[in-house]
Amino acid sequence: MRAWNRPLVLFTGAMILLVLVSLVGLLVDPRVVGGQPVWAKPFKFSLSFTLYAPTLAWMISRLTAPRARRIGGWLGTIVAVTSVLEMVAIVGQAVRGVPSHFNVSTTLDTVVWAVMGSSIAVLWVANLAIAVLLMREHSLPAATAWAVRLGLVVALIGMAVAFLMTSPTGAQIASAEATGAMTTAGAHAVGVPDGGSGLPLLGWSTTGGDLRIGHFVGLHALQALPVLALGLGLLAARFPVLRHEVVRTRLVVVGALAWTGLTLLLTWQALRGQPLLAPDALTVGAAAALVVGTLLLALAALRSAPRRNGSDRVAVAA
Repeated sequence: MRAWNRPLVLFTGAMILLVLVSLVGLLVDPRVVGGQPVWAKPFKFSLSFTLYAPTLAWMISRLTAPRARRIGGWLGTIVAVTSVLEMVAIVGQAVRGVPSHFNVSTTLDTVVWAVMGSSIAVLWVANLAIAVLLMREHSLPAATAWAVRLGLVVALIGMAVAFLMTSPTGAQIASAEATGAMTTAGAHAVGVPDGGSGLPLLGWSTTGGDLRIGHFVGLHALQALPVLALGLGLLAARFPVLRHEVVRTRLVVVGALAWTGLTLLLTWQALRGQPLLAPDALTVGAAAALVVGTLLLALAALRSAPRRNGSDRVAVAA
């Protein structure tokens, strides 16, 4: 870890502490904002950043070219600083007992939300730049390299889902026209107001669509795909077919396609105003097709093992 991006490592430590503080807040602070405990959002975001920041720090440490390492270091610092601003805004609003997201009811709240919205854009661009650097890195084994690259790409798709939440809803626009003032601009939920019945702690709507689900799943491809590559490597000792780098790499690509499909499916379901736990026949059919397609592609990858001894390391086309 000494070679990892230091600002991201320090930020990770701060987020671990914030997870503990937020847990205490959940236990002792009875206030509720938007139908959820006031400390639920700081807890969820700090926990997510506790996973995200060290993963990104590790990925940046895989860069070997001096120029790439230097640029990656700068980008990691930008991500850390921007994430600090995001968390200061979220925690500050929690302390005040007001919503942090979509809140434009006062000048202060509008400024806080503008800072948060800008930080989302900066984080997205910085992650895109890191992905480009890692696309040009060839020192890693193929399976690990593609797990890192595709993990970042799918995470970018998941992060982009957040942009769908920032536009005012029709109800918010109508209310602003009627009252002459807009207090909320944007929403997590689709088809129902934010703050309604939701899953425990997560808060995901159980009565309408919720864009946070696709956002969450897509973002954590950053961890899921490298873990998949690691798991396949560990299983190689038990299953000879996985000893071939080409097989493990193709399975990682299949995993990335499946994770992308799941992210898009959950986002599509939410945009149709449909709760996660109440899918209609169309959603179930799409999910079944995704599962079958993934299994067929995984089977094809397993059957692609070289029949003759040779170099396991292969170049995999994008």
